[in-house]
Order: sequence, then C-alpha cells, then structure tokens
Amino acid sequence: MPKRLHILLYILLSISTTSLAQFEEPINDGGFGGGGGFDRRNQDKEGGNNKEIPVGLKVWQVDERFGDRRNAEPDTLSPMFMNTIFTTGLRGEYNTLGNLGSPRINRIFIDRQADGQFIFTQPYDFFIKRPQDFLFTNTLSPITNLTYNTCGDRLNGEDHFTAKFGVNVNKRLGFGANFDYIYGRGYYDSQSTSHANYTLYGSYLGERYEAHLLASLNHQKVAENGGITDDDYIVHPESFRESYTTSEIPVVLRRNWNRNDNQHVFFTHRYNVGFNRKVRMTDEEIEAKKFAIASQQEQAEKKRLESSDSLQNMTEEAAPIDTTWMKNEYVPVTSFIHTAQFDNFKRIYQAYETPSDYYAETFPTIGPFAADSIYDQTRHYQLRNTFAISMLEGFNKWAKAGVKVFGTHYLRHFELPDTADAHTSYNEHTLSIGGQLSKTQGKTLHYNAVAEAWLFGEDAGQLKIDANIDLNFRLFGDTVTLAARGFFHRLSPTFYYRHYHSRHFWWDNSDLSKIIHSRIEGLFSYQKTRTTLRVAVDEIKNHTYFGQSYRITENYGRTNNTVGVRQCGDAITLLTASLSQNLTLGPLNWESVVTYQKSTNEDAISVPDLNIYTNLFLRFKIARVLSVDLGADARFFTSYYAPDYSPAIGQFTQQELTPTGDDYRVKTGNRPIVNAYANFHLKHTRFFVMMSHINESMGKKDYFFTPHYPLNQRVFRFGVSWNFIN
Repeated sequence: MPKRLHILLYILLSISTTSLAQFEEPINDGGFGGGGGFDRRNQDKEGGNNKEIPVGLKVWQVDERFGDRRNAEPDTLSPMFMNTIFTTGLRGEYNTLGNLGSPRINRIFIDRQADGQFIFTQPYDFFIKRPQDFLFTNTLSPITNLTYNTCGDRLNGEDHFTAKFGVNVNKRLGFGANFDYIYGRGYYDSQSTSHANYTLYGSYLGERYEAHLLASLNHQKVAENGGITDDDYIVHPESFRESYTTSEIPVVLRRNWNRNDNQHVFFTHRYNVGFNRKVRMTDEEIEAKKFAIASQQEQAEKKRLESSDSLQNMTEEAAPIDTTWMKNEYVPVTSFIHTAQFDNFKRIYQAYETPSDYYAETFPTIGPFAADSIYDQTRHYQLRNTFAISMLEGFNKWAKAGVKVFGTHYLRHFELPDTADAHTSYNEHTLSIGGQLSKTQGKTLHYNAVAEAWLFGEDAGQLKIDANIDLNFRLFGDTVTLAARGFFHRLSPTFYYRHYHSRHFWWDNSDLSKIIHSRIEGLFSYQKTRTTLRVAVDEIKNHTYFGQSYRITENYGRTNNTVGVRQCGDAITLLTASLSQNLTLGPLNWESVVTYQKSTNEDAISVPDLNIYTNLFLRFKIARVLSVDLGADARFFTSYYAPDYSPAIGQFTQQELTPTGDDYRVKTGNRPIVNAYANFHLKHTRFFVMMSHINESMGKKDYFFTPHYPLNQRVFRFGVSWNFIN
C-alpha cells in the first residue's frame, strides 16, 4: 500500500475516533503555534441541557539553561501557512539540495545557529528542535492538530504529516505528544529523504515547584546523489540530442546514504522560596467570581421560593464584601534551579557505488577501510548539568532586576573508527561558572546580560558574554521599539573540526586556535507603519569552516574530491542590514524583506549582497466565514559562490580551487523563484493550493541554490491543517 494512503487512513482514523467540538469562530491556536488567553464558549443544547465547553490554549518556551518561561508570540503563521511546508524557510532564506527534508544552510549569516558539538544534525534544524524552541502547552480542553501537505505522485512526490496533542490534568499539570514525518521521494535520481520524530512533553507549574520535561527520538535518512553531472541538463537542455525528465538526468552518486539517529532528554525544575500577600484579582478573575456569586444568588432565590425564607436575608448572605476582589498570591523570592540535558547521537555514511577516482585518497586505506564499500560511523553523547540560584525580579519595589549565579558541568563522549579494526574513544569533561542580570517585567525597558567562563577541561579559557536591551515607548499613537544586542565569544572549535576519521577524510587538528567572534546589532520597529530595520556588524578572528574542491569531468562528473578544515587567522568583518516593510491598501497587501550583506573575506564567508523576499496578495472573505489570501510571492538573491555540499560528511563547505590551482567554482543566484497560491482559513481548518516555481520555464533556467543541485521544477501542491477540541 502506498505510504500516502497510509497517511490518509491515519488522518481519517484520528478524526473518526476523536470527540470533536466545533465552534463558529476559530480559537487562537494556530496549530499549537499561537498564544493568547483562554476563553469559554457555550455549545448548542443537547437533550435540553446547556453544556459549557472550555476552549483555550496558551503556549510558552523555556530557557535552555535556567528553565525560565517565555510567553510565545501569538500565531503569525496563518497568513503564511502555504510556506511552512518548505525546507527553504518561510521566506526562502535557506539554501537546500532541492528536495523536501534535504540539508539546508541560511544565506543570512546572522540568523545561522551556532555550531553544536554534533555537527551532522545541524543541517536538519528545521526538523530537530532545540529545547528552547519547543512550545509547551496549557489547554482548557484536550486539543489535537493534524497537518498534511503533499505534491507529486508515489514515485517522485513529497509528503509531510504532523500530529500534535495537548491536554491538562488540572491547571498546573499538562502533557502532550507530537509526531512528525517527512517523506520526500525526490524529483531527481537518488535524492530521497525520510525523517521521523516522536516527542513527549510535560510541565508542572506550581507556586513553589515548577518542572518541564521533554523527550524526543529522531531518525533521518537521506540519499546522496552528489548533484547532477552536468548543469547544462538544466541550463541548456537543447544542447543534448535527447530530452531528459528530471529523474533521468545523470547524477554523480548512487546508493549513497547519510543516516542520523538521535535521542534527547531535557529536564528542568526549580523550587521557589517566598511569602504570601494580598493582591487584587485580575479582571478575568473578577468576572469569573461575579459569575459564581450570581449563581449563588440564583440558587438562593430558588431556595427562598421553596422554603418562603426572606429574599433579603439570602441576598445579604451571598453579597460580596470589600475583600471579595482580593486574593492570596505567593511571591517567590529565591529559586533553586537544576537543569539536565542528555543527547545521544549516531551517524552513518554508507556508500555502495562510488565512481573510481571520485576521492583524492589523501591517506592510506588500511584496516576496515580497505573494503570496496564505505561505512563511516561515529557516535557521540553529552550530559550537561546546570545548578543555579536565582534572586527573582519584582518581589518588592526595590527588586528591579533578577540575579542568577550558576555552574555547569559537561561530560562529552565521542567514538571514531581507527586504522585497526577498532574505535578510538574521546572523553571530555569541562566546568563553567557564570551569572545573569535581567529585567523582564514591565512594558518600557527590558534587558538581559549573561556571562559564562570555563575553568578547566577541554574548554578551559572559553568565555561567552551575551547582552540585549530593548526600549518601548509610544509615538503618534503606536509603539516604537528600539533594541540592541551583542555578544563576545571566545570558543574552541567543536570536536569534529578537531577530530574526524573516515575512509576518505581524516584529520586530527591539535593546533586550532580559539574562535573570537563579536557582534553588535541594533533594531528599530514601528508598529504603526509596520516597519522593522535591523543592522548588525560581526567581527570574527580564527573563523573555522570546511573547504572542498574537486575536478569536473565529462564522464561522470567529479574526481579528486577533497574536504578539509580551514581556519582564517585574519579578522573578518561582516555587515548586515535588513529592512522589513508591510503595506496594506484595502484588500491589497504587500510584504517585503530586503537584506544587504557584505563580507570582507568571501573565500571564508560567502554571502549574497542582496537577499529579497516579497509577497503580493489580496485578503478577503467569502460568505463572511472563509478567509482567503490570494497572491504570489518571490524569493531572490544576487549571484555568489554559494556554499557547496559534501555528501561524505553531510556538511556545507566553501568552494575552493583545486590543489593544482584549477577553478571549478560556480556561482548561483540572480534568478527569482515565484510561487502562486491561494491560502484559506475556515473555522478550525486551514488549507492551501499552490503552484510552486511557476516561472520555471522563463528566462535562463539556472535554478540552483546549491552548486549542481537543481531545484524542483513547476509543481502543484496542496496542504491542510485541522484543529480538534474535545
């Protein structure tokens, strides 16, 4: 049975076995992506009885070090629902290998995530979520979200299915489960992807004790084709005697796979010490209590009619006194915090068909590496424990900021193959201490500063200082935000830059210097004009990266492939300026983001000068219930030497000249990719239809984001998302 049919049957089964309650207006959940408060709606009469169904969802994120809660922003993805399906990002800012679920890298340098210890999963950051990015839920009623999007057929299409469930035992204890499955068969030969994620989470929010638990299992399998053998199959198809469909275009590699299996457990909890005080109820709590008092009075009236008691006496008994609108509040003063995180990884690169002379063979292939096939394997696990003491902000009028001190211990273990039939193990212990000063309450001024220094172990001498501040004030009836943030990091290159063993690539770099990276960034935002401006300056010394070179031949595409670790000792300066502007004129909407970047060393950090996303659409309603966005959007960047991709290490690399000085580098860009779409929202359902890459046959057909990896041609797509509330 085709996998797509399995998915559709699963969706139908979920719908048929779920107790549903649909309402006239959608709640602000956005597929577990929204915030907002709780509300209550009355369901229609059933058997003559009114049944009140509580409806509402709150979501938040937690700090990865301290477990501090951060309210998530209200859902902003509904108007852009059609773009959530792309690995290239919401606004097309990522370079990918073309297929759904393939590795990616952000063209906007300041938006790239910092290197982790296990670099092989970083190109899949769209699938493997960091604990700090995960959304915990608190819901008045059990809520389920099912989302499915598809294109193509069983031979070359793409499918993505997610299921999310959240429920609360009571107002303090909640838990949920997520399932995420990506299956991209690929329009080109040997580029299929298959990803599966299983996540369980829970939270307890008591006055004195708080805890969050997150556990996930991930599996990624990606077929590697090394790119097409000749770009002219795309750019100049007329130069060939025969015409080729995308699946018939020759590729460099076949029967090559990268596999990643990883498991993660994140647990953070705290105990608060404080005192009780009387405070006024919130407006929502007052309304709820008034409703309860009115109910009491109604019951009293019924009893009076039954027993002929005095209405006045009953009313006086139920009437509120002055302290009715006050409540006891527990005010935490000091918190004792513990956060533990365990990550376990295994990565395998397996290859059965590799063209002769594809690799440069820069070291002897002895021991287990002498076989014809490739089976490179590495393992890594890390256990991190953080203990902190916090003096909380706001427990009295003098406590204008919160203060934390903390210590963190890291245990890291790595396994790499050796030249004998064995593995080499590396164990690294390190200890850091630090502190935080922060102000998060209030509407006008917020700031946060964290410093961390490593005392001993492999990371001795490292230093991280991060700070941000924002000022919000009213101007001409709306809010202006001025924000600044920056950091200074002096960090050692992560493990796999220092050590890597495989059949064809091998390095042990003991002489790499610490990377010194500083950034200053400013932000201006004005809600009235919907304008946002970001300006950032980075300076990096000892920038560490991968470089790759190879020769391109007429026979099978590549020879003499080499990959190595590079470190640029000179300081590199990178300037970034990004302007976001949204305009509305009646039903017509125009949203654009323009980003300018300039690197002083394009050989080490290559970025396009301009990156543009623009979206022009009509927004209207049909029959007052069906919301519609009808339009087209485009993503564009100027040509540059985009990062290449190495299947053997599963990483993006800088393009380099060959050791003999030959230049086989290629530029990508200078071509817009345009999608036309209709995005709909009806009650608890969102769905879209789209024709992606509608301009595929227009102009020069050099539609590559990554060298030699063409994008999909014109494709019709469909997606739908349901929200169900018990």
